[in-house]
Amino acid sequence: MATIRFIDQNLEVEVPLGTSVLAAAQKIGAPEGSACGGVCACSTCHVYVEKGAELLSDADDDEEDILDKAFDVRMTSRLGCQSKIVREGVVEVRISNESLDAYYNEHPGEPRPR
Repeated sequence: MATIRFIDQNLEVEVPLGTSVLAAAQKIGAPEGSACGGVCACSTCHVYVEKGAELLSDADDDEEDILDKAFDVRMTSRLGCQSKIVREGVVEVRISNESLDAYYNEHPGEPRPR
């Protein structure tokens, strides 16, 4: 098992190995976008991995290509749908503004925290 923390939302969830960051977000209700349904066709699940990057699967060429089109890409950027936990430990992420905007656009009835 591994733990994923969504830093700014103060949310934490324990998930089995093989779980993606996006699936963990959906399990706990963290506001991570997923316009394409998690198939690596958009960048709405863009997160910043603050801790535990070594516990995640490596980014492949498809993920890198999508990140090239994302906003505010950093050295710690990953797509939540492609970042699978492969080792036990703690992963801490920040959901990008791009992803937060996508989530609240996808869920118009949910109030956005200020």
